[in-house]
Amino acid sequence: MIKVYFFVLWSFVLVFYGCKVPASNQGGNILSANTSLSRIAFGSCSRHDLPQPLWLPILENKPQLWVWLGDNVYGDTEDMAVLKQKYDAQKQNPEYQNLTATVPVIGIWDDHDYGVNDGGMNYPKKKESQQLMLDFLGEPATSSRRKHEGAYGSYVYGSEKQQIKIILLDGRYFREGLQREDGRYIANETGSFLGEEQWNWLEKELTGSTAAIHIIACGVQFIPEEQRFEKWANFPRARKRFFDLLVKTKPAGVVLLSGDRHIGEVSRYQPAGMPYPIWEVTSSGLTHSSTNNTGEENKYRVGSLVNQLNFGILTIDWTTPKPNVNIQIRGKENVLYVNERFSF
Repeated sequence: MIKVYFFVLWSFVLVFYGCKVPASNQGGNILSANTSLSRIAFGSCSRHDLPQPLWLPILENKPQLWVWLGDNVYGDTEDMAVLKQKYDAQKQNPEYQNLTATVPVIGIWDDHDYGVNDGGMNYPKKKESQQLMLDFLGEPATSSRRKHEGAYGSYVYGSEKQQIKIILLDGRYFREGLQREDGRYIANETGSFLGEEQWNWLEKELTGSTAAIHIIACGVQFIPEEQRFEKWANFPRARKRFFDLLVKTKPAGVVLLSGDRHIGEVSRYQPAGMPYPIWEVTSSGLTHSSTNNTGEENKYRVGSLVNQLNFGILTIDWTTPKPNVNIQIRGKENVLYVNERFSF
């Protein structure tokens, strides 16, 4: 009981002084803000009613943190009782429980767990859905993510030269509409994507940040331009604004994470004025993947397109003069599909 009172008091102190309080997961694990992260696992697109064969190989990689990248369940409903039932079913999956018993969990949503396929700002239950997602993630009642519109948030782990900031962007709550033509989304040249409040928050998170590595995650892909589905490039002004913000603030060591696509791939892009290339890892398909996707164009892709079930692993070697990053896309039985190393 004393430990519980101490944690509540300490959480209040951290919030009062503007520090980040790391989220607990469903199993009640707390990842200390002082923890130096060297191995992070991530993934997206998980149906509670399909086999989930990847949790064991994910655990075999001994991650210190799991990051959901969206479509964490397939809710697709305006009935919050139905959405909660699906979240509860995912939490009760025995293999997933093995993960949450030992690995802290954070994450962001995409469209299906938001509540509607390819949904945006007009989804009528977004406020209620936001709270259910945060319940699923085990976000504390004091979390700032529960107190503002939109599910975005950030977490800081480690200190000094081994500090990581993880920024989770909400690409649903404020996003304006899209139209299709011949099965392809037409670019919305002027539409809102993040919303001004989230844009302002993101700039503050990046400006003057002392973190050695910045992991920025969103449900939809940042870098790819050619594919016909949802992507930041459907909002070209917003995409340019995002990369211009990185050039302006020049945070150290940016790595992007995305999901949604039922494929895995790595992209690399260096905006004009950025002192180093930006890497993006898309990992999508924990329970189902686009096995028929064998030749999608992506001029920024590094390595192979993965159309099998997959998850991502990001490993950081802090012993080198500059952090050395290894990004991997793995699948069933821990098979390795993509393996890329780089430093900033």
